[in-house]
Amino acid sequence: MNVEELVRDSLKEMAGQAQPAAANLADRVFVLRRRRRTRRIAGVAASAAAVVAVAVGVPMLDGGGRDVRPAGVPDGRVVAHPDQSPPRDVISAGDTLMAGYSTLKTVKLPDKDWIYTQTYRLLDPKTGTYKKDDRWSFVTVAPGARTAAVLERKLPAGRVGLLDLASGEVKRWIPVPQGAGGAAFSPDGTKLAVTTYAKNPDRAFWSAKVEVNSKMEPQRVSSRTGFTVIDVASGEGQWHKLPFWKDQYGMGGNPRTDLEFSHDGKYLWEPLTENPGRKYHALDGTDVQTPTVERNLRPYVEAGLSPDGKYAAGDFAGHGKVIASSIGDAATGKFVTTVPGQQLLAWADGKRLIAWGIGGDGNEFHQRLVLVTIGSDKVQPLSGFRSPKDFSDGRWDPLFATR
Repeated sequence: MNVEELVRDSLKEMAGQAQPAAANLADRVFVLRRRRRTRRIAGVAASAAAVVAVAVGVPMLDGGGRDVRPAGVPDGRVVAHPDQSPPRDVISAGDTLMAGYSTLKTVKLPDKDWIYTQTYRLLDPKTGTYKKDDRWSFVTVAPGARTAAVLERKLPAGRVGLLDLASGEVKRWIPVPQGAGGAAFSPDGTKLAVTTYAKNPDRAFWSAKVEVNSKMEPQRVSSRTGFTVIDVASGEGQWHKLPFWKDQYGMGGNPRTDLEFSHDGKYLWEPLTENPGRKYHALDGTDVQTPTVERNLRPYVEAGLSPDGKYAAGDFAGHGKVIASSIGDAATGKFVTTVPGQQLLAWADGKRLIAWGIGGDGNEFHQRLVLVTIGSDKVQPLSGFRSPKDFSDGRWDPLFATR
């Protein structure tokens, strides 16, 4: 669903429960939907235990290109901890592992501004556990889960760091004088798209206050200025101007509109609040047509395209006792089937997906990570349940990476 549908449905749900809208609902939806998409690389899957043993990763600090997956490991190994929430030990399935998770906290400032602050727990490949690292406002993990791109607490940031997950040290700082607010690795890990902003995209400003539940609250503002595609090996890149998208009334959409790489890494895209839901650009910012294989993807369905390009993960497609999400044919957009699960987060391989699943109580906010399979009703729990209070401080959100 698009942003408008997402906010509308959330308001509908609250209205049905005779509850007021959550404080700054739209902003919270947008922050929680920030870039958490999974990057895809070709190759054979490896188990999380083996990945941990060899200190998972692609050597992003020297530009990649070396295959570090352990040999002789069965494909598709699932490592689950259904008794843990938030998870303490590594979770993985197929080609994908949970490289970390974040929790959200609303910090109210003396000037009446608010900042939606993420705190990250990142995978320590030496122990296979998640460890708190509160230095960063933004983290994205490279394919291989050895390196992460990090931004310091104050946004927009003047530089982006390449963090070695094994040592916890930043091995290189790359200047971004235009002000970095978000980042995304290319599918092969050789490039990093850094989105730049004039203002902190996670800050709500009292100067832009709006009325919510009969009270005035600060509001976030759109301020994207452009982007830089950085060559990871050399650290070099060129900034390109790309202001935030505006609708026909001159209004911006999501204040955080980080650019993402296309499935093949040839283009960049941004989410729109109206059809077709995505806008594509060449790596120099020039507008281009939507790639055929991605024309049926929804901007806020995080799983996106299957690794082989055959399927497109779809929206929530069930209500009441039937909790399911749709799977479509990527080429035609035609409905193929449904799989159990409320929200599709990442592809484990060409047939299996990691999703948010709902428990038997039917509470749509009482979720746990599950593994689902196309053509099967079987659901395999991967984590314990999150708090049933949606939009509350402290709820954890997974950060996935391919290995």
